[in-house]
Formats: sequence, C-alpha cells, structure tokens
Amino acid sequence: MMTLEEATAKVSKMAETHGGKFGSKVNFNFKGEGTVHLDDTVSPAKVILEDAEAPCTLVMELDNFEKLLKGDLNPMMAFMTGKMKVEGDKAVAMKLASLF
Repeated sequence: MMTLEEATAKVSKMAETHGGKFGSKVNFNFKGEGTVHLDDTVSPAKVILEDAEAPCTLVMELDNFEKLLKGDLNPMMAFMTGKMKVEGDKAVAMKLASLF
C-alpha cells in the first residue's frame, strides 16, 4: 500500500509534469494519514505535506489514490461510488481530473 510520503512524491511529480495546466490549489486529504497540498498558482508548482487554504479538497483513502494514479480507478467513478469525496469547488476537481 502507498504511504503518505509516496503520495506526496507522486503529487510533486504530477506538479512537475503538468505544472501550470491546473492553475489552482487543492488539498488531498488521505483519511487519518494526512493532507498533501498542491498549489499550481505559482511557478514552479508547490507541494507541501499539510492542510492549507484551497478552494477544493479531495478526501480519499491512500489505496484509492494509488489506483487513480495507475489508471485502475476512473476519477468520475471514484466520485460516483463514494471512494473519493469532493469538498468545495467541484469545477476545480474537474480540472484536476484531466491531469490523471
């Protein structure tokens, strides 16, 4: 199973690869494990291991995040089946989904 540190590294890599395409801030809240904050409003994009102000928070288990990254779980299906909850601005989540 993916660790919080591995998830942070994956978000950092995603920010490097797709930096500037997302253009917003989002928190990835991994239930009980911690929160990874992605700020793509600055260049280069900033990723920190803490909860920071963002218009959108995605709440999910680390193993579901791993499945999303591998392409084994569709972001829309994850949302529809309750494996991922979106708190705040859904439009930000939709923009982010295009990076997966």
